Amino acid sequence: MTFRLLVVGSVALDSVKTPFGEVKDALGGSATYFAVAASYFTDVSMVAVVGEDFPEEYIDFLKNRGIDLSGLTVEKGKTFRWAGCYGYDLNTRDTIETRLNVFENFQPVIPAQLKNCRYVFLANIDPDLQRNVLDQVIKPEFVACDTMNFWIQGKKSSLLETIARVDSIVLNDSECRELAGEPNLIRAARIVSEMGPRIVIIKKGEHGALMLDRNNCFIAPAFPCETVFDPTGAGDSFAGGFMGHLARTGDISPENLRRAIIYGTVMASFCVEEFSLRGIASLTERKIDERFKALKEASHFEFS
Repeated sequence: MTFRLLVVGSVALDSVKTPFGEVKDALGGSATYFAVAASYFTDVSMVAVVGEDFPEEYIDFLKNRGIDLSGLTVEKGKTFRWAGCYGYDLNTRDTIETRLNVFENFQPVIPAQLKNCRYVFLANIDPDLQRNVLDQVIKPEFVACDTMNFWIQGKKSSLLETIARVDSIVLNDSECRELAGEPNLIRAARIVSEMGPRIVIIKKGEHGALMLDRNNCFIAPAFPCETVFDPTGAGDSFAGGFMGHLARTGDISPENLRRAIIYGTVMASFCVEEFSLRGIASLTERKIDERFKALKEASHFEFS
């Protein structure tokens, strides 16, 4: 039995340039990448906002992926737009432009039929809004959230209130260090765990991922991609694979959390191989499982 997964976050039109090409007004946003990745594992519903200019073809694409858009509202105005540029070091990027547009006044309203979702992901939005969502959902089994340096620096007290109420937080290594005020990544993750979330997941890009709970540490390598065009959305795709697997299995045991991390890593690896969502737009269960097994084989060793 699978369980419906709810994501609340942004839907955007992205313009991205890397040394390998560029796209303009491509489908993007944290909720979008998450939902598309998660849709390969379970039923997923999205709560977000777009403007009147949002292309109908993108609506059709999301519906064709089986994503429930009953929580997607269309407001008068223009859709959130973001533009960024990457150099050959794809781990860093420069933001060229951010136009929040209708997203600036986003107030998530969870439809009645989605308030009982067992699994909830709070994508990278204002921590006040993340708690607003938590006040609307009814006793979810597992809640995870994302954040970024902007909220850590500008609304840390609000963020601390939010993460005290979630089961897991997903953040990158620099965000973890900044939130904890600790340069050592392992100690920083322990400090963040003491803030509330029993599971801390650290995305390390091409260096893989790290998961810590209060007793264990799990280190997952990145999949060795030979082609990387665009890392935009990789972290949200990772989260979608992670949460999607948990919702599909209904199992949050330590062993299954580790499998979920690997599925998240796999989805992120597909994401970076193409611009926008092209890398995860038309996968198959077979392709996903083949890469899962390949990653397992690449990192397996025996000790005797």
